[in-house]
Amino acid sequence: MVRPTAEKVAQRAFDIGLLDERQLQQVWAEFGSRSVSVDDFLQKLVRRELMTNYQVERLVKGDRSGFFFGDYKVLYLVGTGTFARVYRAVHRETGQIVAVKVLRKRYSDNPNQYGQFLREGELGCALRHPNIVPIYEVVSRKNVHFLVMEFVEGQNLREFVKVRKKIEPAVAVQLMLDITSGLLYAFENGLTHRDLKMSNVLISSRGEAKLVDFGLATLDEGLSDDALAELSNARTIDYAALERATGVRKDDARSDIYFLGCMFYHMLAGQAPLGETRDRVQRLDRSRFLNVTPIQRADPTVPNSVTLVVNKAMVLDPSRRYQTPAAMLVDLRIAAKRLSEEKDSVASDNSRQAKSEPAPVYIDPADQQSVMVIESNGRMQDVFRDGFKRAGYRVLLTSDPERAMMRFRQDPFTADCVLFNAQELGKPALEMFNEFAASNKTKLVPAILLLDADQHDWRRKALTADHRVVLPMPITMKQLRATLAKLIPSKTG
Repeated sequence: MVRPTAEKVAQRAFDIGLLDERQLQQVWAEFGSRSVSVDDFLQKLVRRELMTNYQVERLVKGDRSGFFFGDYKVLYLVGTGTFARVYRAVHRETGQIVAVKVLRKRYSDNPNQYGQFLREGELGCALRHPNIVPIYEVVSRKNVHFLVMEFVEGQNLREFVKVRKKIEPAVAVQLMLDITSGLLYAFENGLTHRDLKMSNVLISSRGEAKLVDFGLATLDEGLSDDALAELSNARTIDYAALERATGVRKDDARSDIYFLGCMFYHMLAGQAPLGETRDRVQRLDRSRFLNVTPIQRADPTVPNSVTLVVNKAMVLDPSRRYQTPAAMLVDLRIAAKRLSEEKDSVASDNSRQAKSEPAPVYIDPADQQSVMVIESNGRMQDVFRDGFKRAGYRVLLTSDPERAMMRFRQDPFTADCVLFNAQELGKPALEMFNEFAASNKTKLVPAILLLDADQHDWRRKALTADHRVVLPMPITMKQLRATLAKLIPSKTG
């Protein structure tokens, strides 16, 4: 193929509108001649920032379209997805830098598909939140459909994690606070995301997390199983698999919460929780969700307050998952506070040691009595932890009764007493309280079952004994500590 001359390339750039006459005259004047190589000419344009390498490559290939979308001149390609391509672009008159998301041609002639794209864009225009990338315009001209959005200087979460391998818990929690806040705002405005994944979270140069692509995954609506299996959008398949495995509707917000948990897990453990496979049929297999390695086993260093949030977000049973982003946000804030307090405590200890002050009194764990609390409410966890710690107990916390049973099966001496609070856990707390009584490994472990006012009738179903008691709520911490003192034999006396 014969390459065009510098003059032909210049004329082509002028005809398309990439360069104006004044700019071309300045470039020719700098050369002092038009008899220059095309490479020298193009390098000059790039060095003077009159054109980008992306524009140059397309221009040399002979492309005459795709340089402009409406009033926006494309600078370069940012990324590609199943349904659209994203470009960095600049407004021809104002100079504003934006991101332009253009629907792929294969969908542009189908009214149902491009109509869905435009509707989702219009819904996105109404979302204005610091943790959601705003959509400024929705444009449809002939068979070209695109959205104009804020351009975020930074990188997506996948790239962010790839560089760092794992994210420090305090940083991961802060990013999740941003993401969940954006999701909550959208949820309160009647919009689910439907495509939560690492590449759909942008991390700005200031460290803020911002969500993109609300609802664009719904372009797959109405596809058959075979057609769905042929889609290249893996997350669309993952959503379908989860929802079929759990029997929920396609617009259930709890599906978003599950994949929110998956992102949190990935940040903390440095690996995805769901088995990686390119086989689209295998992605639809329910066993992928059943074989997730618990986060505490994938990385035992993850703090309990953080593990709690990951596990509850990723419970397969949607009725036991966080029901709304608001509920998850509460526990994330508690985790952030706890991590901050632990950091301050370490800093304070280091400061005392540096000043040669007496070190805190060390209590041998062998002499310390312990209690495991099964509680799903983050605030109540704080109440139990603080109340029992002040009395000298070592406190273990979990929101999952089954996980508590698993730990005791592995080690019958995990804790000296188990407390089940049925207020929010409901029947699973009663069932596991009774299972502890039935198992040879745990039947001698002292246990307490707390029942709310409307649960007092369950007392008759509870398997009680001298070391296994049922207490009605409300109850004071003083009363609880007195009960523990009776149930747990002293290790020192």
